Parts: sequence; C-alpha cells; structure tokens
Amino acid sequence: MDATDAQTACFEAGIKFGTLYHQFAGTPVSPDSADSLARAMEEAIENQPYCESVTVDVLVEELEAELADSAADYTELTGRFVEVEMTIDYEGTEVRTRMDMQDGYPLMRVEDVSPDA
Repeated sequence: MDATDAQTACFEAGIKFGTLYHQFAGTPVSPDSADSLARAMEEAIENQPYCESVTVDVLVEELEAELADSAADYTELTGRFVEVEMTIDYEGTEVRTRMDMQDGYPLMRVEDVSPDA
C-alpha cells in the first residue's frame, strides 16, 4: 500500500524535526547569540524539500536563568531553550507542527493536517 499525501507530509515533518534537533543540540548559545542561532536553524531547515516555513524561538529568559549562577557566558542548546513551529506542504497537503516542552520533554507533534491547502 502506498502512503497517502498526508502520511508523506507528516513523515517529511518528522525528518525536518529530527534534522533540526539533532543538528543543533549541543550548540553553544548565549542570550546574545540566541537570535542569530534561531535564524540559522530556520534557514537550514527551510532548505529542505517541502518545507514552507520554520519559526525558531530561542527562549532568552530561560537561557538567562540557566546562566545566572554560572561562571560561563553560554550554555549548550537543548530542547528546553527552544520552541519551533514548522509548516510542510507536500502535494497540496499542509502539515503544521510544533515543538515545545511538555512535562519536561521537548515534544514534537503534528498540530494540523489540511489536505489541498
């Protein structure tokens, strides 16, 4: 049985989240570099096929709280410092996805699937 367009679009979203998270996890980040890192992440993922848009929000307040008692000026990027929204369009099927912290875990999920978007 062949995959439906909606299934393929959801698969594509998963590929992009895997790339985004595992490519950038561990990257040194500071409040000063947060915006440029977010833009780099967006631009890297938007290069991939079927990706319509990516919005990465590095949570500067969370970074500042992490660094408050640290001698370092930066920390490593983890899912708790990032919120992501992504839209994939495969053959007219649009998939909206999101990643944010849920119960202490950076949960990646499908928010909506709209055939013939």
